[in-house]
Amino acid sequence: MVSRSYANLLDLSSGDLALPAPRPSRPLTRVNTVPGIVSADGRDDDNNSNSVTSDAPSSLSTERVIIVAHMLPLLAQRKKDDTGWTFSWDEDALVLQLKDGLPEDMEVIYIGCLKVDVELSEQDEVASTLLENFNCVPAFLPALVQANFYHGFCKQVLWPLFHYMLPLAPDHGGRFDRLLWQAYVSANKMFADKVMEVISPEDDFVWVHDYHLLVLPTFLRKRFNKIKLGFFLHSPFPSSEIYRTLPVRDEILRALLNADLVGFHTFDYARHFLSCCSRMLGLVYESRRGYMGLEYYGRTVGIKIMPVGIHMGQLNGKLSHTDTELRIGQLRAEYTGKTVLLGVDDMDIFKGIGLKLLAMEQLLRQHPDRRGKVVLIQIVKPARGRGREVLEIQNEASTIARRINREFGWEGYQPVVLLERSIPLYERLAFYAIAECCVVTAVRDGMNLHPYEYIVARQGCVDAEPANGLRGQNSIRQSMLVVSEFIGCSPSLSGAIRVNPWNIEAMADALNTAITMPTPEKQIRHEKHFKYVSTHDVAYWAQSFMGDLERTCKDHQRRLSYGIGFGLSFKVVALDPNFRKLLTEHIVSAYRRCQKRAILLDYDGTMMPKTSHNKTPSAAVITLLNTLCNDPKNSVFIVSGRGRQTLTSWFSECDNLGIAAEHGYFYRWKKGEEWTTCVSVTDFGWKEDATPVMKLYTESTDGSSIEEKESAVVWHYRDADPDFGSWQAKELLDHLESVLANEPVAVKSGQHIVEVKPQGVSKGVVVGKLLSKMADNGQPPDFVLCIGDDSVCIKRLCNSYLSSYSGNVTSTYLGLRKKVNVVAFGVNSPMSYHEKLNRTMKTSQSYVTFEKLDGCKSVHLLRFRCEFLTVEARRMTEY
Repeated sequence: MVSRSYANLLDLSSGDLALPAPRPSRPLTRVNTVPGIVSADGRDDDNNSNSVTSDAPSSLSTERVIIVAHMLPLLAQRKKDDTGWTFSWDEDALVLQLKDGLPEDMEVIYIGCLKVDVELSEQDEVASTLLENFNCVPAFLPALVQANFYHGFCKQVLWPLFHYMLPLAPDHGGRFDRLLWQAYVSANKMFADKVMEVISPEDDFVWVHDYHLLVLPTFLRKRFNKIKLGFFLHSPFPSSEIYRTLPVRDEILRALLNADLVGFHTFDYARHFLSCCSRMLGLVYESRRGYMGLEYYGRTVGIKIMPVGIHMGQLNGKLSHTDTELRIGQLRAEYTGKTVLLGVDDMDIFKGIGLKLLAMEQLLRQHPDRRGKVVLIQIVKPARGRGREVLEIQNEASTIARRINREFGWEGYQPVVLLERSIPLYERLAFYAIAECCVVTAVRDGMNLHPYEYIVARQGCVDAEPANGLRGQNSIRQSMLVVSEFIGCSPSLSGAIRVNPWNIEAMADALNTAITMPTPEKQIRHEKHFKYVSTHDVAYWAQSFMGDLERTCKDHQRRLSYGIGFGLSFKVVALDPNFRKLLTEHIVSAYRRCQKRAILLDYDGTMMPKTSHNKTPSAAVITLLNTLCNDPKNSVFIVSGRGRQTLTSWFSECDNLGIAAEHGYFYRWKKGEEWTTCVSVTDFGWKEDATPVMKLYTESTDGSSIEEKESAVVWHYRDADPDFGSWQAKELLDHLESVLANEPVAVKSGQHIVEVKPQGVSKGVVVGKLLSKMADNGQPPDFVLCIGDDSVCIKRLCNSYLSSYSGNVTSTYLGLRKKVNVVAFGVNSPMSYHEKLNRTMKTSQSYVTFEKLDGCKSVHLLRFRCEFLTVEARRMTEY
């Protein structure tokens, strides 16, 4: 992954990044009813809950992580006498299980809501108790905020959209409601306030979980610019065509980019996120040695792809429990002689329960010999959301199940067993243990760990008796999976039968294949799956994520960070530690002392915005250039990629302006002088080979065009689709390099262009010639000013100049005491360039906004990309 603070690249892949082997899984502590008995009249002790704040000196461990999720990993129960609460750990909570992958000495603090409503009068006492006994900080949201936040925006807007359901009609998905969005933002702000109560920003890591808290990173980054912040999304991330319909799409994307590391379960989800950032924010991701990152205002936001796993210790402990063994025996007796297919799903519109039942119906219809032998047990856990859609799905499942049982069942045989209740883990494992095949047919899902649990249950544990069918010396461990290709765990289970849940006939065939597959094949697939599941557990996932988060944040303290923007548009600009603010008076002083000045100006993106359709220079630009050119101490040059005829026409009123056209192939010192070529080229026959190739790509790339110059041919794709244009540019580059391999030309790619030009032609070369000629004429410049929007070009210009004075120049801050003053900078925007130049010329006849002069015989440009510029960024850098 490449990290950049403006033009400086940081190789994040340096060092040993290999993860140590995960520690052996340890069982979670069984339900502890330790703590938490809170009396109704309560003791009002605020000292405990507020004892640790970000403003107080930290006496905490330097290894600490704050885990923020919608719900705390706690179970709460009201005392029978209604005088208080009893709390215990929720063994099934992922945020509790991930602690197994963290270092033993790392303290963990949990922040989230409780699953029960706590009266206002009890909240302080409950908060104090939870912090003291569980290291948990509860977020008590007002009832209306909680309803609009969770059941409103989360479940009616985000959940359907992230699962590819568009609100095409008022009764089909939730229409966007600004009030729900405001509640969502308010809830995230309340979570941020809770984090601020306990965080030690210099030491702590913060790990935020899931779509409920998408904008939380902005609030935390706004308060602590250098916070070490990770975010993991446990749901799918939709394609850009779906996500772009969300009215607050930019706010959410920018909020996620305020995290240091953003995690996804699969490459598809990460790819969709990167595509959204590219299409909607204009960002480009880079990949290096397995690490991906997005450059965002000088920061690199890491992208992590790592599917979550299960807690092996918890499952093995439950498998050997007496209740589990007893339940397995009961189920085996009940379904003796039957092939059991098992489905375990939430009552949710995206779980595909109805499609699964239709596939079972099709199986029994196509294969009459399966009747009386195959049973589908469908466990349906209570719905988490509300709405008419949930009721419709519930009614549909019940209707189909009754129809199947009525048509294909008889007394003593029920083809479909529908269990609509919450089933504890031990009982769920018992169902897994007796099932020949686990069937997951969700039409869209985040990860879905039920197949993993099924594999572990079929493997059994060491202590189980062979009679239970779990594991014994003579037992054969085998399992079969039929999984939807649209769920997160599908790519990890290469031995599963993957299906399109919308294709009922194909699903029925898959079920029959799973039933009839030979035992040795089932065993091979099971062994392969178990090896993966047992090594990629939740501990491995947590360890990997925290390792990448630590690596991504390792340069936080050395960077300079400045916050800009308001509200959800807030972001942090990260600068190189050598960045220095150059004061206007210093530059003016240096300008006045120098006797010969070389001023080199780019045109597109500098003097005129690249997005402007009318590229002709304005009267104000001509006036400014003439003012500079009329100073006898100045040699002013336009160095552009445009043709000489165009530039001659545009700047016909500037008599003393030098022009270097077509990236320096042609140049002249002033109006009326003859053009000189930078290199001697007489044969341009290669154009006959290059132009047809470019035309081929132009025809297939909408928005692209060809520009034919005297010395070069350029393919432009700025107006093409960003992804397709970039893809085509890479293909064109390879194609041209192959076709022109024996020609004396250079094939280069630039900002939305692919160019073929003679070898030895560049802005750096022509600048070297210009400066050398000035020196040969006895007027070597002692002040060189380069203005442009391309960091690479500016750096080359500066290096060309520095190489001419390698014995005399050493870079220093401002260079005021050195023989030669070299200043390189990037233009904030063409408008700010004109305004400042116009303002400062009255007294100094120079442009005096500079950003950086840095290190060791080379000048590095520090800049804002013009296309991403904001008003706040301009204000921050206008010194």
